[in-house]
Amino acid sequence: MKKLLLLSASAMLLLGSCVSKKEYAALEAKQKETQDLLNTATVKLNSCLSDKASATAKAEALEDRIADLKKSNENLIQSNKDLTILTSKGASNVEKTLESMKEKDLKISRLQDAITKKDSVMLALVTSLKKEVGINDPDIEVNVEKGVVFISIADKLLFRSGSYIVNDRAKEVLGKVAKVVKSKPSFECMVEAHTDPVPYKKPPLEDNWDLSVKRATSVVRVLEDLGVDSSKLIAAGRSQYVPIASNDTAEGKAANRRTRIVILPKIDEFYDMIEKEMKNLETNSN
Repeated sequence: MKKLLLLSASAMLLLGSCVSKKEYAALEAKQKETQDLLNTATVKLNSCLSDKASATAKAEALEDRIADLKKSNENLIQSNKDLTILTSKGASNVEKTLESMKEKDLKISRLQDAITKKDSVMLALVTSLKKEVGINDPDIEVNVEKGVVFISIADKLLFRSGSYIVNDRAKEVLGKVAKVVKSKPSFECMVEAHTDPVPYKKPPLEDNWDLSVKRATSVVRVLEDLGVDSSKLIAAGRSQYVPIASNDTAEGKAANRRTRIVILPKIDEFYDMIEKEMKNLETNSN
């Protein structure tokens, strides 16, 4: 097409010198018409090329889809064969499966019974503590929290401000706690001391960590003196980091200065009880 245009232009130049103005104008109009046709043809050609590329891409996508469908069909056919085999084998195993499910249900039931038994013991323990310690004292709280029994005693009932020496009034309360703890040989007793965030430094103690730990061990020693087995006692200091009230008020700080005596079943004995139930179940099933 470029050659055609060059020839047309050359011809026009040559003819321009030997033709009339009228003929030259006619040739020029013809040349413009030819150029317009060429432009139109070029646009159509580009459009056709674009359509061809799009059609080619669609064709390739369809071919990929057809290949995927063929593969899926083959997988379905194979799965159907496998299912037929499994069905024939599974028919003979249904009874065994049902028996296994019954055994599992029985194990779950035994576990639930063991947990219920533990919960019943904990409830009885709460009742005993409330009766012995005296639930009417606002500075003493007896309750169950996350599966364990705890006695929360206000700081002012146990210690003087900044001190870790247990006072005489507290020993009376701890004596009642010791009585209940000693009646439950399968339980452990953890003394957990808490402080407020006011900085504390009084040699030999360095900070609230030291104060909380020292208070916990002081209570533990009193319980030992009251006859509680030392191997059942745990001393824990929590410093200021587990508040139960806002430290923005004096009342909140007072609530956070507390000692919790947590009474909990020995975990190893609890699991021994469950394991024993499982062994009994296996023996009975055989």
